Amino acid sequence: MTPPEPEATRGMPFAQRLRNYLITGLLALAPTAVTFWVFFRLLDWVDNLLGRYLRFSFVDYHRIPGIGVVATLIILVLVGGMVTWFGRWIGGRSILTMWDHLIGRIPGVGILYGSTKSLGEAFLNNRKEAFKQVVLVAWPYPGVYRVGFLAGQASPEVRAAMGGVEVDVVFVPHTPNPASGFVHYVPRADVIYLDWPLEDGLRVVVSGGLVQPGSIPTGGSAPPPTAAAVTRTDAPQPG
Repeated sequence: MTPPEPEATRGMPFAQRLRNYLITGLLALAPTAVTFWVFFRLLDWVDNLLGRYLRFSFVDYHRIPGIGVVATLIILVLVGGMVTWFGRWIGGRSILTMWDHLIGRIPGVGILYGSTKSLGEAFLNNRKEAFKQVVLVAWPYPGVYRVGFLAGQASPEVRAAMGGVEVDVVFVPHTPNPASGFVHYVPRADVIYLDWPLEDGLRVVVSGGLVQPGSIPTGGSAPPPTAAAVTRTDAPQPG
């Protein structure tokens, strides 16, 4: 039995229905195809790091697909075990802490290394120093807002320079690469605090706004945001 056609497609010309089916199929498969393409490109890059050197005579010195990934995983496990064991052997001091201290003393390199590590830990770890909340800040002019992440409270010197008002430090990431962006010092009264998990804020940034928290992914009309989801008052006190 042939299933009934949707009401929206009844009465449409065949060419228009074919066009709608094509667009629907593209929207259904494109995200998956792009995800797998990026994943396999990354996998191939990791595999090629060591795979190009691991060539053997019994395969006529051809590259063996996957051997570089396996070798990389083994090295990571061995290094992780050695770092843990060596840290205990020298009295409990983490060798990673020693490495961070060593790299941090190199002019120029230390700034880049420390900033990159801190940003990664802020997004990936549940540390007290991590980002506190997803917010909106006006940019580039009033009435237009960008997604940002509340990093903390500004120093007394900055607050004094801005008239003595309460000032929040907000990191505004770039799309689609949230590892880069701008640091904004925003008066607390001008910050809109969102009741979003950090993961949802990241999805919005990386997807270019295509993914919205609470939206309906089936193509239906999403309900308008409620007043409880966005607030300007009762701003959280960064810890």
